[in-house]
Amino acid sequence: MQLAGLDLNLLVALRALLAERNVTRAGAAIGLSQPATSAALARLRRHFGDELLVRVRGGYELTPLAAALVEPVETAAAMLERVFTAQPGFDPPTARREFTLRSSDYALAVLAEPLARTLRAEAPHVRLRLRQFGPADVEEIDTTLRTCDGLLMPHGFLTDHPAVDLFTDTWVCMVAADHPTVGDRLTLAELAELPWVDYLNRPTAFTPASWHLRTLGIEPRVEVVTESFQIIPFLVAGTDRVALIQERLAARYAGLAAVRVLPCPFDVVPLVEAMWWHPVHTRDAGHAWLREVMARVGRIIADAG
Repeated sequence: MQLAGLDLNLLVALRALLAERNVTRAGAAIGLSQPATSAALARLRRHFGDELLVRVRGGYELTPLAAALVEPVETAAAMLERVFTAQPGFDPPTARREFTLRSSDYALAVLAEPLARTLRAEAPHVRLRLRQFGPADVEEIDTTLRTCDGLLMPHGFLTDHPAVDLFTDTWVCMVAADHPTVGDRLTLAELAELPWVDYLNRPTAFTPASWHLRTLGIEPRVEVVTESFQIIPFLVAGTDRVALIQERLAARYAGLAAVRVLPCPFDVVPLVEAMWWHPVHTRDAGHAWLREVMARVGRIIADAG
């Protein structure tokens, strides 16, 4: 099928119909009358050869095909929005634009303060939308990149996409301040025996340091799995658990959780945090400004030690 033969306004209608599951509410969400939205639904039904919305007691529900369309429609709509909001010029002091960054809570904890200060000083009308990614976003990185302006993620997960490096970090071990058996240093034998708090712990979603540990023949005995780096200190405090955590993040929790930070008893791979983007943004002036700001904020963090 040729894109030139499609009415892209139908994508807007389809997105609203899938979200609202109601013709009237969908029309109100996108500024269309009820008859116009009904006409759009009729065209969509003919295009897909499927009812998409079927009436049930108390309202409508999605057909199996419509349910399968929810995620790709969101991805396509987000990508089109970014394509058509691209501008040849960008004046930070007067610009009114929203940028979306996807990130782990670790990168946000490290970057948020200097980034917020910089944006307020240079582009007071720019809105920054920060969204934390989850395991599914990590497993479908290419799709994730299509729905945001930047993805904050360390090297080692992505290839064949442009990126700007932000700052470096290292992995350290964390144990409770009053751990019953661990002294001033950890051994590989202790890492093999102790219970763990692990991040994500999925076949395609893991930390490079935990992967490195497994290459040494040590399979962590995972007791707790979390999707948040920032909660790790509180899952370690007061227990006999151990965890791997980024040194910069651990420093921010000094005094907030009863934990100790110890060097890893193996050579850890340095962490290089970067902002990745989809190539469609490369020549967009506003996005080029955002990348330059992110690089400068990264240098602020690096210079702070």
